[in-house]
Amino acid sequence: MGYFAVSFSLGIAARNAGLTPMQGFWASLLNNASAGEYAAFTLIAAKATYWEVAVITLIANARYLLMSCALAQRFAPDTPFFHRLLIGYDVTDELFGITIARPGCLNPYYTYGAILLAAPAWAIGTALGIMAGNLLPLRVASALSVPLYGMFLAIIIPPARKSRIVAGLVLISFVLSFACEYLPGVSALSGGTRTIILTVAISAAAAVLFPVKREEAAHE
Repeated sequence: MGYFAVSFSLGIAARNAGLTPMQGFWASLLNNASAGEYAAFTLIAAKATYWEVAVITLIANARYLLMSCALAQRFAPDTPFFHRLLIGYDVTDELFGITIARPGCLNPYYTYGAILLAAPAWAIGTALGIMAGNLLPLRVASALSVPLYGMFLAIIIPPARKSRIVAGLVLISFVLSFACEYLPGVSALSGGTRTIILTVAISAAAAVLFPVKREEAAHE
């Protein structure tokens, strides 16, 4: 529901860029990323070149490289490569969150089930958003994204309740993310770049200050 609602509002931006419902459907099915797609649609509307669209999409989606590296460490050593490739197709913030939160080795079929729900909902929502155009008021379209925030809370609250360290790191990430919106120099960076910097800095500090013992990691 959260994916469908957010992609519906994204479809309005796609319509303003001149995309048809079928084009919007395939754009979202092949690039399941709200920030990357919105940036691409904005450039398409501005008559940007293919190269410019490709570069800005890569920058906006660069944080998924970090998420993919983290997921790669959770596969069992004997997992076939095609499972890694298929899951890499749809590494998003939400799917990464619910997958990485599961204990033990990563079960590819769990993520496949989530993708089978998320990807079609995202693509269909975009197509319907293009059809609806600007019929919905902007405030209503923005309100449709509220379920997605509920999904994020459902991902982070359970592990934060189990560990004070995790809870503290979550709180620190909130504070630093908010501060980076206003700090000179850093605020000029794209949201994806800021996310990468904060992710690397906070996770590296946590790994040094609160290392996880091998026995404990194997048990989890």
